[in-house]
Amino acid sequence: MPSDIHLERDGALARVIIANSGKLNAMSRAMWRRLRAVFTAIQADEGIRCVLVHGQGGTFCSGGDIAEYTAFRFEVASLRAFHEQDVWGGLQAMLDCDVPMIAAIEGHCMGAGMEIASCCDIRVAADGARFGAPIAKLGFPMAPREAALVARVAGEATAREMLLQAAVLDAAEMKARGFLHGVLPAAELLAHARQRAARMAALAPRAARLNKQTLRALNQPLAHDGQAQAAIENIVSGAYDYADSAEHREGIAAFLAKRPPRF
Repeated sequence: MPSDIHLERDGALARVIIANSGKLNAMSRAMWRRLRAVFTAIQADEGIRCVLVHGQGGTFCSGGDIAEYTAFRFEVASLRAFHEQDVWGGLQAMLDCDVPMIAAIEGHCMGAGMEIASCCDIRVAADGARFGAPIAKLGFPMAPREAALVARVAGEATAREMLLQAAVLDAAEMKARGFLHGVLPAAELLAHARQRAARMAALAPRAARLNKQTLRALNQPLAHDGQAQAAIENIVSGAYDYADSAEHREGIAAFLAKRPPRF
C-alpha cells in the first residue's frame, strides 16, 4: 500500500487507513493534506454512519515524517504554513466531521498519532500499543492548537508528561487515565473495533450527527470568549519564531543522523 491516507467504503462504514510503509506510518505533508480531503468528503456523504481509523501493518502512526523536515521547518513562514494549514487543516476536518469515529490503535501512537487519535470519539488499543509525543528530543515544541487538542482529550497532566518529560506510556496506563475506551490483545483489536463500528452504524444517523454537534459546541467555550480567543491567537502569532534556532536544527539533524542530540 503506497504512502497515503486511504479511504475504503463498506456500506455505511468507512475505513480510513494511515499508510507510510517503512516509516511506521509517519505523516508526510501530503498525507496531512489528504487527511483533510478525506474527512471533508466523509462529512458530505450522508450514507456514511461510522468511520474506523487505523494504521497499516500493525502500527497506528509514529509521528511526522522527519525526513521531510529540513525542506520547510527552518523558516518561520513555511513552518507556520505546515502547522496552521497542512496539519491543523487535517485535524480540523476530523474535528468538524459529524460522523462517529473509532480509532483502532496498534504499535506506535506518537505525536501526530496522538493528535489524530484525539480527534476520534472512541479509542481502543492493542495491549502492546505505546503512546507519547517525545518531540522535545527533536528540539521543537508541539504547535499550540495541537497541544491544546491533546491536553483537552488526553488530559493536561498527561500532555505535560509527554511534552516535558518525553514520557512514553503503555495502553493500560492510557486506559487508566481515560484516553482509551478499551484494551485488547492485538489479534482481537480490529474485530472488536469493527463490532463497535457496526453497533454505532446501526443507530439513528441523524441523532449521531446532532450529538456530535452538541458535544463539539460544549467543548468550544472559547468561541464565545473574545478575550480568551485573542490570547490564544497572540500565542499562535509568535509560536513559530524558533524555526531557525540552533536546537531546532540540532534536534532534527541528530535524529536523521541516528545519534543523540547535543542541546
